[in-house]
Amino acid sequence: MIVVQNVLVSDELIEEHFACDLNACKGACCWEGDYGAPLDREELDILEDIYPVVSEYLSRESRDVIEEKGLYTWTPDNKGYATPLMPDEACAYLTYDQLGRAWCGIERAYRDGKIDWPKPISCHLYPIRVKKNEEVGFEAINYDRWSICAAACTKGEKEKVRLYEFAHAALVRKYGEDWYEELCCAAAHNQEDQGA
Repeated sequence: MIVVQNVLVSDELIEEHFACDLNACKGACCWEGDYGAPLDREELDILEDIYPVVSEYLSRESRDVIEEKGLYTWTPDNKGYATPLMPDEACAYLTYDQLGRAWCGIERAYRDGKIDWPKPISCHLYPIRVKKNEEVGFEAINYDRWSICAAACTKGEKEKVRLYEFAHAALVRKYGEDWYEELCCAAAHNQEDQGA
């Protein structure tokens, strides 16, 4: 574990290889799991603002579920807010491309320049998960290992991409460029110490 500013960073983020292979997994993290994508409280208002645009990218079934359940729900285990799920437990904001790969409807609207918010930060960071400890005022970020990401581990190792490098844009979005540069320095020292 290393500390970057007030964030505890699991060693796995700088040691493990990872690079999403959407052609292999088809975006399974968008339809697998116990509940939808975790949402920060400040993201709820953003969802309300952008939904009229995002809804144009969603299926009729998705819009019906969101109309019934809401733009976000409270998780069954009381851990916080999350995106609503379809009856088959896929995220209600999920769309598919012509190759059957999952794409976030929010991200598609963002890529088309219709909105200025890429997607929930939990999705952008994945497979990194943030755990907050508000009592002591720090966050911990960890690698959420999942069998559906096996191809991403293989691709990352082949391309020599570490997890923190793969998640560069998301980590900068979450913590800022200065924080990310500190992480890179810590990762370089760690790899020197291990002779990597």
